[in-house]
Parts: sequence; C-alpha cells; structure tokens
Amino acid sequence: MRVVVADDQQLIRAGFGALLANEPDIDVVGEAGTGTEVVGVVKRLRPDVVLMDIRMPDGDGLWATEQLVADPSLSGVHIVIVTTFELDEYVGRAIRAGASGFLVKDTEPVELIRAVRVVAAGEALLSPSVTKRLLERVAAGLADGAQAPVLDALTDREREVLALVGAGLTNGEIALRLFLSPLTVKTHVSRTMTKLAARDRAQLVVIAYEAGLVRAGWR
Repeated sequence: MRVVVADDQQLIRAGFGALLANEPDIDVVGEAGTGTEVVGVVKRLRPDVVLMDIRMPDGDGLWATEQLVADPSLSGVHIVIVTTFELDEYVGRAIRAGASGFLVKDTEPVELIRAVRVVAAGEALLSPSVTKRLLERVAAGLADGAQAPVLDALTDREREVLALVGAGLTNGEIALRLFLSPLTVKTHVSRTMTKLAARDRAQLVVIAYEAGLVRAGWR
C-alpha cells in the first residue's frame, strides 16, 4: 500500500512516516505540508491512501480532499482525515467531501496502521468517539427538520446490508451475520452505493445514520 502523509508540522509527518515505514506492506511514497502541495503530490504519485491533516496553510485538508475527490482519475485514492480537532462540523464536512475515514491524532499507533489497511481495502473507518458525534449530529439535524435520505430504490436485502455497513461491520462480518458469501455482500454494497450515489462506504455510513437504520450502541 502506497501512502502520502499531509500535515503542516514536519515532526508529525516524520513520526507517521517512520511508524508506517516499519510495516512490510506499507510504503510511504510522499509527504506535503500544505493543501495545495498535497493535491500536487497525490496527482503525481497516485497513492492508495492519504493521511490528511485538516488545518494546513494554502488550502486546508477539507479543501484538498474536495479537489482530489473531484478528479475522476483519482478514484482509487482513499483519504483519512487525521486531526487534533474532533469537532462536529469537521466530521460531517470531511465525510461529505469524500474522506473515507476520520481519526484523531492521539489514536494509538496500532490503530493508525489498521486505518491505512482498512481504508485501502475500501472499508470506511471512523473512531468510536467520532461515530458517536456523527450520530448525535445527524439526530439533531433531523430534529431540526432536515430530510432523511429516501431509500425507495433499495431492495430489502440492500437496506439490511446498508444498516450493517452503518453499524461498522466489514463485508466479512456482514456475510457471517446474514449467512451470505463475502462476494454477495460486496455486490450488495456496490449496488447500494450506485443507487444512492455514494462515493464510498464512509458516505454509506452517513446515509444509514440519516435514514434511521442505525441507532447508538447497536452492532
């Protein structure tokens, strides 16, 4: 897996780079210290995963994420927002901008490494505290009159799979829960993403929350 690390602090970039470089299946191919710089680096190197800080000069991480997601040729690039700021506004904006995951910087090293592998495999990744905040934010938004997503295009099985994706289960875990093959689950997830115009599993998680398919503490 090829990784680019973007952070305005050189010490953070060096630390993440050293940590990931120790893993035999991970290759840190580049780094950047600004939003504009990371967009250029990613377009040139086309990594599998970008660890993206939010607060950077010359275009922040959310802006950079939007620029990269808008480029169809970079559809294979997965972005994990890694920041010290666990604020509600950042969570929703990051996922809607196209990020595949959201972690805070005090995450344990083993979890950061796991995040790279999980996101590179096409899964969504949100830290438990971020997931809780996201759920609370969605609930508040719906209470204020926001419209829940319409799932009429989905089959009953696709709704069931969407709910489990929203609960954070992997394809393998969903397969065991529903007595299906992992390939069948992957097909259901892919069709659900297409029908709901979701870029990746992270956006499916948001949709599942907004549609009321997931409730706090359920897995």
